Amino acid sequence: MPVVEPNVMEALLAYLRNNYAQMCRHWFNEIEFVQISQGTLTLLVKEQVRLKYLQRSCLNQFTEAAQAATGKLLAVEFVGEDERPELAEEPHAGGVYTQPDLNEEMILSPDYTFDSFVVGPDNRLAHAASLAVAQKPGKAYNPFFVHGGVGLGKTHLLQAISQMAMRMHRGMRIFYTSCNGFMTHFMEAVQAGQMADFRHRFRNFDLLIVDDIHDLSKRGPSQEEFFHTFNSLYQAGRQIVLSSDAPPNEIPDLEERLTSRFNCGLVANIERPCYETRVAIVRSKAQMRNIELPDDCAAYIASRLDSNIREMEGAITKLQGLSLLEQAPINMELCKKAIGEQDTSTPGSPTTIQDILNTISNYYGLRITDLLSKRRHKSIALPRQIGMYLARKHTRFSLGEIGGYFGGRDHTTVMHAIRSIDSRRTGDRHLDDEVRRLEELVIQTGASL
Repeated sequence: MPVVEPNVMEALLAYLRNNYAQMCRHWFNEIEFVQISQGTLTLLVKEQVRLKYLQRSCLNQFTEAAQAATGKLLAVEFVGEDERPELAEEPHAGGVYTQPDLNEEMILSPDYTFDSFVVGPDNRLAHAASLAVAQKPGKAYNPFFVHGGVGLGKTHLLQAISQMAMRMHRGMRIFYTSCNGFMTHFMEAVQAGQMADFRHRFRNFDLLIVDDIHDLSKRGPSQEEFFHTFNSLYQAGRQIVLSSDAPPNEIPDLEERLTSRFNCGLVANIERPCYETRVAIVRSKAQMRNIELPDDCAAYIASRLDSNIREMEGAITKLQGLSLLEQAPINMELCKKAIGEQDTSTPGSPTTIQDILNTISNYYGLRITDLLSKRRHKSIALPRQIGMYLARKHTRFSLGEIGGYFGGRDHTTVMHAIRSIDSRRTGDRHLDDEVRRLEELVIQTGASL
């Protein structure tokens, strides 16, 4: 006869909050106590992604908490709706995914949902399109291609599409993977002589989501196979979602036929979030971890860390850990201590694009009007690209705003300039030294104001 102890959950969650605060999420409160029977505490988790996450990442901590809460040597098992003990003898009613072996391979984070995605002017189109794709796969935008810098939310959106589609379209064949995951499957199939199985597998999904598709760069055989996979799915009206750190036209060494296909649907850009959006993101990340973050701390983190969302998330995690370690409340003093090592801002007054234009103009002996003109001579084009590169690194302006300052150029031109300088610095010692010197001059200009 099962032993029912509903108060166990309260004690268990309290133990986790006290001992594993950084692991805890607000949705842990939705986990349901089922029973304690035959030395096992059974917990019900209704969402498949959360269930897999707990089984994969939290079992040891929950087991420790269960034993502390009950004083018994218990094991813990997480079950879904179809696995309730009282339903154990009933036939399986089917799940959200028709190929369990592939569903096991999909590693999705329960943190990455549409509810937890903070929408701002820098990502509004990408968010709206992602939502439409999840609600009506193959109908709204196909293919859907989202691009942007590291840590700006591309993976969040792709996983949110996966999770919403799994909930809304039960039985739909959905697969989320990284580009490297696709290539690993491909190489293993080639080596095992199982290409027929591989093709049957990947060309029969209703929704295929591939993260970091730019990793196809310079991979000839993988590009060939993905081209045929793409064609097969597209012609059958099945949804394809891709992400990259660059728009299709700027992925190096990507076959033109793939570039053309990636461009045939909706291509949406995610830019660095503005200050207001960053504040909202910081608050959201803190709330997710049940952290009471004062408004001045949220504003401080958002103003000091503006490169990407992962930096902000890391700061919040560090802040929480420091608070627990020092048994101190979260306040501005602790906040400054926590993110001091992560501070990526420039000392002194904020650098402006005008500072950068003046520095570039003086260094190269050019007129600012030349830098803003449409002239493409190397003596002007390279300094202009360096200026865009420094503007991206040392100001908080978006790609589009930087392009506007530099003679009304669009964001793709700015992104190309940034990537070009970044790439050339690694192989051109003279250029690298030149950029470093210009950076020093720009920083000195800001500090002297």
